[in-house]
Amino acid sequence: MLDLSYDLPKVKTIAGAKHDWELVIGMEVHAQVSSNSKLFSGASTLFGAEANSNVAFVDAGMPGMLPVINEFCVEQAVRTGLGLKAQINLTSAFDRKNYFYPDLPQGYQISQLYHPIVGEGEVLVEMGAGSAKEAPTARLVRIERIHLEQDAGKSIHDMDPAMSFVDLNRTGVALMEIVSRPDIRGPEEAAAYLGKLRQILRYLGTCDGNMQSGSMRADVNVSICLPGAYEKYQETQDFSHLGTRCEIKNMNSMRFIQAAIEVEARRQIAIVEAGGSVEQETRLYDPDKNETRSMRSKEEAHDYRYFPDPDLLPLEIEQSWVDAIEASLPELPDAKKARFMSDFGLSDYDASVLTAETADAVYFEAVAEAAGDGKLAANWVINELFGRLKKDDAGIADSPVSPAQLAGIIALIKADEISGKIAKDLFEIVYTEGGDPAEIVAARGMKQVTDTGAIEQAVDDIIAANPAQVEKAQQNPKLAGWFVGQVMKATGGKANPAVVNQIVAKKLAG
Repeated sequence: MLDLSYDLPKVKTIAGAKHDWELVIGMEVHAQVSSNSKLFSGASTLFGAEANSNVAFVDAGMPGMLPVINEFCVEQAVRTGLGLKAQINLTSAFDRKNYFYPDLPQGYQISQLYHPIVGEGEVLVEMGAGSAKEAPTARLVRIERIHLEQDAGKSIHDMDPAMSFVDLNRTGVALMEIVSRPDIRGPEEAAAYLGKLRQILRYLGTCDGNMQSGSMRADVNVSICLPGAYEKYQETQDFSHLGTRCEIKNMNSMRFIQAAIEVEARRQIAIVEAGGSVEQETRLYDPDKNETRSMRSKEEAHDYRYFPDPDLLPLEIEQSWVDAIEASLPELPDAKKARFMSDFGLSDYDASVLTAETADAVYFEAVAEAAGDGKLAANWVINELFGRLKKDDAGIADSPVSPAQLAGIIALIKADEISGKIAKDLFEIVYTEGGDPAEIVAARGMKQVTDTGAIEQAVDDIIAANPAQVEKAQQNPKLAGWFVGQVMKATGGKANPAVVNQIVAKKLAG
């Protein structure tokens, strides 16, 4: 069971500070919709294409070119909302957000301010499950809304010392802006929230979550307040109880998000405790200097002169269409984790590791079902396979060991045909050379020795050759392990360890 009584983290006092301070964080996550074409045009969304090669006339802001809504992008937004247990609005509308950037040819961005396609939802964020010994705690982070909007292009400043260039390939790419309530209470929780959101979107197939390529990035709103203020906000939903927030723009690294929140919180604490006041503004994080710096004053809705887009009718969808999308949803991470714990008897930690990625979960389940032993399958997948893949800097898709092969190794262990040590040697052979595990064991004489007569003879030989060690072991039974190791070594690791332990104990006793 998850403990929902997660203690609210505090930013501890810094040098010269008068108080402990609590952090209040909200996030606006921009997730690129997984779609082959843009939100309002048929231009490709292929990442890494030659600059300005994925640009339709409407993306370039050519006169008279009208936007046409991409139905699949709408479906992906609805799918995301359903995956976050959110309200789907059957009627939504697009607005024009007016501002000028060189990489926004139209001079406005088509977005959804007043009537978003998705309303309130939630994300269950787990904390403290970093090892098998820790019991996880969890809190709900509320989603305020999800709206669809088009992305801007990209300005490039490092190709010429005197000029900047513009690449419009991203212009018009569909984004889902996922806006949270200010429910996040610390740097680690912010990273955990973003990680959980990314996991859900990847399960749904609505965003690939690739932060390095810009498919997922976050604007992080940070403020500080004295203890008790957040509880008052929760009771009244009155933002005046919270401190003035500053927005850290375009974060695309969970590690940098944590660092940026920490340094921004301390900046605000220093200002307030020196008698000043925090100004609401947009800031950038510089990871090289580990500091945030002012970018511009924080704009409000009236600064953008929002108005309904005259080229797009209100978007109306049928409940039956939403129901069909909901019926097609895959099993999501929390449900899959709970099922793995129930069906296979896995610990919370093991189930979390195995459901982190959909491909990992599919692989494990195939091994567990074929081997008929979920716990043993989890142990081999997590410790042996994942460990070996990490060493090779590879993922599960690159695994040279198929689920059937790994299940075959586990089956040989369960049948007492190979020992754990032999199994590890066998795994390495299968990993590097391939082949059927049972055939490899037979061809290379790797089968475990279970003949008690042969094992007893090996034990007798070791005992006869080491009388001094026998005397020590009889005085201290813990030293019996030395004899077990010698017998295993003498038999090339093929002796059944359980049988060896029994015979050694019997012989030393008497």
